[in-house]
Amino acid sequence: MRVKVILACTDCKERNYSTTKNKKTNPDRIEFKKYCPKCTSHTLHKETK
Repeated sequence: MRVKVILACTDCKERNYSTTKNKKTNPDRIEFKKYCPKCTSHTLHKETK
């Protein structure tokens, strides 16, 4: 039931991280505050399609 998802920075739209999520427990898109090397700061990263 776990699927791979890619996280993209909301500021520069760079796809920096990949992770897995359980679609049964988290049906909506996930968001994490992670470090973006292009922006050189901690920004919000959202799940992409």
